[in-house]
Amino acid sequence: MKKLWRMLEGKMNDYSIRKKLAVFYVCCVLLPLFVTDSVILVMLYRTEMAEKSREMQNIADAVEMELTYSFKEAVKVVNSFYLNRSVNEFLEQEYDAPLDFYTAATEISERNFYEVGTGVSGIVLCADNDTIVNGGHYYRLSSVQDEEWCRKLLDSNHDVAVQFYYVGEKNPAAAISRKISVVRRLNYYGEQKKEKIIRLDLDYSAMAIRLSGMQYNIPFYVCSGDRIIFSNAAGYSSTKKNFNCLTGKEKIGYCRDFDIYGEPITILVMKPESNVFGIIRQHLFLILLMLAVDICLPCVMAVIFNRSIVSRLELLNKAFDAVEAESLKEIEDVKGRDEIGNLMQNYNRMVERSRELIRAVYKDKMEKQKMDIARQNAELLALHSQIDPHFLFNVLEGIRMHSIIKGEEETAAMVEKLAVLERQNVDWKRDMIRVEEEITFVEAYLELQKYRFGERLSYRIKAEEECSDYMIPKLTLATFVENACIHGIGKKAVPCWIYVRVYQKEGWMYLEIEDTGAGMTEEKAEELRENMRINNIDELMNNERVGFTNACLRLTMASGGKAEFELESELNIGTFVVVKTPVDSLSTDEEGDYNEDQGNACR
Repeated sequence: MKKLWRMLEGKMNDYSIRKKLAVFYVCCVLLPLFVTDSVILVMLYRTEMAEKSREMQNIADAVEMELTYSFKEAVKVVNSFYLNRSVNEFLEQEYDAPLDFYTAATEISERNFYEVGTGVSGIVLCADNDTIVNGGHYYRLSSVQDEEWCRKLLDSNHDVAVQFYYVGEKNPAAAISRKISVVRRLNYYGEQKKEKIIRLDLDYSAMAIRLSGMQYNIPFYVCSGDRIIFSNAAGYSSTKKNFNCLTGKEKIGYCRDFDIYGEPITILVMKPESNVFGIIRQHLFLILLMLAVDICLPCVMAVIFNRSIVSRLELLNKAFDAVEAESLKEIEDVKGRDEIGNLMQNYNRMVERSRELIRAVYKDKMEKQKMDIARQNAELLALHSQIDPHFLFNVLEGIRMHSIIKGEEETAAMVEKLAVLERQNVDWKRDMIRVEEEITFVEAYLELQKYRFGERLSYRIKAEEECSDYMIPKLTLATFVENACIHGIGKKAVPCWIYVRVYQKEGWMYLEIEDTGAGMTEEKAEELRENMRINNIDELMNNERVGFTNACLRLTMASGGKAEFELESELNIGTFVVVKTPVDSLSTDEEGDYNEDQGNACR
């Protein structure tokens, strides 16, 4: 925990005051506001869902109560026939002629059927009695036993059953094709031997109207299996069509299972649409007002803090930046008496004191610099006077001509290459040369080294033509090649290669020098990388490998500080050096944009 705290504290120390205020505003205002509003929305959503759940349960309760009541009333009527001895005896009796049956049926109907309620659409009495004449309310059992309602009762072990079925396929002319029936065996009197059944048909249309008339906005289905028996939704209560079936795509919010006299019934209440956004729209003005207060007031305070703290700190920061640019200026408008105001006053006192010190030290420093420049000029003149270039070239040309006369072509070629190298070395009238000239010098140098190393040295030079006219400091590429020969090839006894590549890619010119020589350890490679990155006059004076550091420094100065250096090396494998210079920092003019005085100072 302490480590995390220190890490956060370190991060905050790196942020500007403006960013700190922004972080404070986000973490202490916007984030809590977002969390609070989210919690309120979740609570509203849960409250609405709980209310919808109670509403769905109430719908299921009401539908179940309506169905239970309707079927209880129907069963009461069925039970009145079930307990009526005269009806049972009428169905048991054998009749000699159809007229006798009609006479008895009329009497039974007048005595018993007047008690049937308005919710019943019809009653059918069936018996295993061949003397019954089919028609009206009475049928022989053999004539109806293949019908669905009768077969299901006879095949079951129940005495009472509620059945939902469709008769439109067998009787298309039926006014109502959907049937809801309560069917019961008339077996109360055990001494009677014939099989008797009563079927009471409920008025499907009346039940559908009552259920559809319930004032509920949420759709519900009353199902038997996957068949939809009733629904308050449009298109499900047509009496002429077969029952609709569930598709499996219904969004069910509540399910209630119960049993009506052995028939499993399921009430499905559909999931209502959430109205949270409706509540938000209803209170939108109040919500926006709260957001305005919660967001705008902290914004105003943040602006005030910014003007009080950040603006003065930025003024102080600009003053310190001017110090870095060697321009000491006092802060004219010092505001406030807090810590920042005191800091600005202390800065003004520091500027005044610094000016006094500069005035006291400046003259001594100028005298010392004049002495150093005079000493460096004397050393440079002494160095140039050590060699007489004309004498050296004349001697080399004499040796070359003498070798040609004697037929020593190889020696003459070596002397010619050496003359090219020396002429380039001693010609310091210009420090910048074309890449093409530098490549010629490198090739001459490698040819001379082949005389020295023989078969141990092979090389390959590849330079793109578009890079030929770019100007680079003289002998920079040659310095890297020389290091590859001396420290790479010279320390390895087996044949080695040196590759020199110059090409342009994505706005950069690349100088690549690769050798398969002795390589170096990772520690030594890291030391060289550090020298390449920090290439200045002090490093040049203190470094043992002056030529390598000199080349990096001159390339850096020639490119305006934009040159990049890479070095990879592995012991006994080789070394790979890459110098990248932006093309826009290179010149094709012979003098280039490189200051000759800077070039001379590097040598």
